[in-house]
Amino acid sequence: MTHAETEPRVAAVMDGMELRAAAFIVTVYGDVVLPRGGVLWTGTLIDICGRVGISESLVRTAVSRLVAAQRLRGERAGRRSYYRLDVSARIEFEQAATLLFAADAPARGWQILHVPDLTPEAARRMRMGHMGGQVCIRPDRGQPPPPGALVFHASDTDGPHQVARYWDLTAIDAAYGDMLARFGPLEAATRDEALPEAASLVARLLLVHAYRHVLLRDPRLPPAALPADWKGRAARALFRALYLRLSPAAERHVGDTFLGEKGRLPARTADSDARLLSLSG
Repeated sequence: MTHAETEPRVAAVMDGMELRAAAFIVTVYGDVVLPRGGVLWTGTLIDICGRVGISESLVRTAVSRLVAAQRLRGERAGRRSYYRLDVSARIEFEQAATLLFAADAPARGWQILHVPDLTPEAARRMRMGHMGGQVCIRPDRGQPPPPGALVFHASDTDGPHQVARYWDLTAIDAAYGDMLARFGPLEAATRDEALPEAASLVARLLLVHAYRHVLLRDPRLPPAALPADWKGRAARALFRALYLRLSPAAERHVGDTFLGEKGRLPARTADSDARLLSLSG
C-alpha cells in the first residue's frame, strides 16, 4: 500500500499531518517493536514507513541518525540488516509507554526547584513551569531532581488555577484539539465498519504518534489546576477507545508481516496484552 493507495478514512487523518522520518520510526519501535523484543528487519521498517509516505532514502538517513544518537543499534544476519533498541533508548521508550498506556499517577503536591544551570528550554523539555529567575515548579510524582537542583516539596495550594499560569497550557490544549479534530471522525467511522488489517496498523501508529507528541509536552497538572474545558481529558478518552478498537486487526497484521531476527514477530505478547488491559481498565 503506497501513500496514494491509503484507505480513505486513514488518508483523511494524514491530510496535512507532518511526519518526520526519525520521529515516526520512534513511534513504530515504541508501539510495535518494544513489546515484541525490540528488533526489526530494515525491510519491514521501510515498508511501514512507506505506507505513510516516508521514502526508503529518508528511512535509511533517519536510521543512521538514530544509530549515531545511540537510540538504535544495527546488526546483520546473512544479507539482512536489523536494528534493535539501544539499552538507554529502551528505558526511555518504556517510560513513554507508561505515560501512554498506564493510568496516570496522581501528583502528591508540588516540587519547587532552584536549578542554577537549567535553561528555559531544558525546563520546558522536563515539563517544568518557570516561576521566575532560577526557580521552577512541577507536580510532585517522585521525579528525581536535575543535577545541582535544590528541591522543596509543597502540599496542594488553595489556588491551583494560579499555579497553572506557569505553563503555556493554551498551546498544549490547542494540540489536543487538533488531535480530536483529526481522529474524532475516524473513531466515529470505525464504530460500524472496521478498517482492513494494514490500515488498522497505520491508523494506530498515527494515533500513537499524534498523542505521544502532545502528551510528552503536557505537565499533567492535577485536575483542580486545569481549565474546566481542558481538551486533554477528551483526547485521553479518544486515544483509549480508538487504540482498543484498532488493535485486534492491527496486531494480526503485525503477526503476518513484521519480521525480526528470528522470523515473524508475534501478533501478541504478554507486554502488548498488558497495554490493552491497562487501557481497558
